[in-house]
Amino acid sequence: MTDLMPPPPDLGTLHHLDDHRPTPTTAVDLAKAAPTGTEDATTARLPITGTVVNRPTHRTALARVTSSATLRRARAAATHPHTRTAARLLVRHGMFTASGAVIVGKRAWDGRTTARYERMMRTAEAAGQHEVAMEWEQRAAAFRSARHQRRMDMLTAPTRIAKSAAVGTLATAGGLLGLGVVLAIAEHRIGQIIAPTMTMIELVRWLVVIATVVWGPLLAVGPWLALLGLWSVGRNRQAAPAWALPASQRDSEGAPITPSVVVTALRDLGIAPLRNSIKEMGDAGAGMLSPIVIAGCGVEVDVTLPTGVSTDEVQKRRRKLAENLDRHEHEVFITIPQAARTVRLWIADSGALDEPIGPSPLTIDTTGTSNYKTGRAPWGQDLRGDSAMMSLFQRHLLVTGLSNQGKTASLRALALWLCLDPSVEFRIGDLKGVGDWNMFDGLATILIQGPTDDHVIEVTEMLEEGVEEMERRLMAPPGSVFPPLVLIVDEAQVAFMCPAIGSDKRPYGGTKATSRYFMAARKIHNQGRAVNVTLWQGTQDPTDQNLPKLVREGAHIRASLVLGTESQARMAVGDKAVNAGAAPHLLRQGLDKGTLVVAGDGIKLAPGQSSMTVRTHFIDDAAAIEITDRAKAARTAVVTRAAGEKTTEEVDALADIAAVLGDAPRLRTQEVLAKLAAANPGEYQGWTFPDLRRVLEAAGAAPYKSDGQMVVARTRVLEALAERDGETADGDSA
Repeated sequence: MTDLMPPPPDLGTLHHLDDHRPTPTTAVDLAKAAPTGTEDATTARLPITGTVVNRPTHRTALARVTSSATLRRARAAATHPHTRTAARLLVRHGMFTASGAVIVGKRAWDGRTTARYERMMRTAEAAGQHEVAMEWEQRAAAFRSARHQRRMDMLTAPTRIAKSAAVGTLATAGGLLGLGVVLAIAEHRIGQIIAPTMTMIELVRWLVVIATVVWGPLLAVGPWLALLGLWSVGRNRQAAPAWALPASQRDSEGAPITPSVVVTALRDLGIAPLRNSIKEMGDAGAGMLSPIVIAGCGVEVDVTLPTGVSTDEVQKRRRKLAENLDRHEHEVFITIPQAARTVRLWIADSGALDEPIGPSPLTIDTTGTSNYKTGRAPWGQDLRGDSAMMSLFQRHLLVTGLSNQGKTASLRALALWLCLDPSVEFRIGDLKGVGDWNMFDGLATILIQGPTDDHVIEVTEMLEEGVEEMERRLMAPPGSVFPPLVLIVDEAQVAFMCPAIGSDKRPYGGTKATSRYFMAARKIHNQGRAVNVTLWQGTQDPTDQNLPKLVREGAHIRASLVLGTESQARMAVGDKAVNAGAAPHLLRQGLDKGTLVVAGDGIKLAPGQSSMTVRTHFIDDAAAIEITDRAKAARTAVVTRAAGEKTTEEVDALADIAAVLGDAPRLRTQEVLAKLAAANPGEYQGWTFPDLRRVLEAAGAAPYKSDGQMVVARTRVLEALAERDGETADGDSA
């Protein structure tokens, strides 16, 4: 029977390819390789060494293929989207139920014990609020006393319940019998005496029947209702792993900021004392937080840090905190308020800072004006969405940042507002020279535009003229009032880095005591504010070389766009502002154009706050031209000139002195100087007694003392005028 089955054919590889592997050695092969009689007998007797390898059979290969296919199918089934969805569903709802049971258990435990009070006491102690801790301790003592009283009442409860039951039963029986007597008398039937009692008995019987019917299903459904309640509690708290939640809930970007989110983000900052303190707090750290309030396009919350944690440690982890809050770094700002051991977090709505702000009020209100002394410039909006109003009265200004980030536009926006005050005089030097300040031609008395060394020389001379004007005003009689003079230098770093040297061997650039631009800026910073002479500078990429320390610290308002490093941020806005949370170096280059970190007293800051982030309004060239046209229409015509071009109009000082003397026989020299300054402030504002005496002595009408005071006689001045005019007439006739 076995001969009827043909032998199995030789199998190839799995893919029916020829097997080129060496043929394994078998016993038959060894027999065939036995020595013949012609071979050496000694050689034939040598033992054969090696390993006998069995050739894989058809069944072994088939089993291997089947096993691999099974594994592939199992892997595919386990990783199939439907399988993953089902696993998430199972884990999610299972965790909802289990977590709900834990939550309900904690609530029950809190209600029956003093655990809640102890948590609040630990939280208050960790926050250093000892008075609050004492208050919670008193509440815990009151709770224990009430609980003890309830337990004592339970000891006497059986006796009281038995007495109450006996009294209630007798009262009910008596009432039913009384009712039966009334019915019997009314219907003249003696059987009605027990009718109410029998009715009550029948009612009790039906209640028992109903309870018997309902009890079984209720007993079967009750546990499921309890599980449903626990599931509902867990679902409301979303008490499941994040990976098991639905896709819409797993994406937490832009999720609302809640106390639990803030505390979790702080706990995971990697600060061990903070993490341990939060774990020890009974309320899981919620006591550290103030109420979360809406602030513009985000929310704001104050965090009182536990002892052992400094505000600096939290500030240094801004990026990690932002990521823990599911925000980008630029959407979280950390500042230091006035309260001790407190950080103030402002957290933007996701993507809100990428949206543009509205147009400038200067472009909307075409009838608006400005007031240098009492007004505030609408520069932009703070992070709360409130208007950022800037006071420019007697304040030097510095705006810095990287190139092409909105420095000129921010600086020009303030000048556009201020030019609507006709009393303000502008002298502008633009060392970029691409026409950003063209609209001030005919509005500024000096307008220089260009990046060369010659332009730097002109700008330096403009500042030096400003110093001269400042000194003239400082020497004026007390009580004199001066119109505002604003000197603006855009791209001031070009001036500081200028290698040109004047004929007096003094460099125009540099930061030494012989540097002309540097010294002019320093003088204006030192004393210009007192006489309404202010200096506004715009510079980029600040260093100690292109923005000296004495110059940058002389500005009352310091504003910075995005910068490259923290050291540059400290140069721009100062160490105090950076230590308190100002971070222009963390702004995004190219994305946060026009966003400034402002430090100084020109803008209203919250108590304890040293800086503010402002998103400025952008005013394009067309709108800027419209604003300056309105400003030109509101003031007398101004002839714009270059620096160094002096007015050629000559004044007759002697005739002006005679005019101010009027009909008075003589006037004190102080009165003459005051009247000259009032009549022609541009020429005589800075005159002093030596100037007046020099003119009068040259004309032969020198001042003299009268009653101990130097006076000017009208007759002497008129005689000097007549003599001069006579000499002039004789010269002309000759």
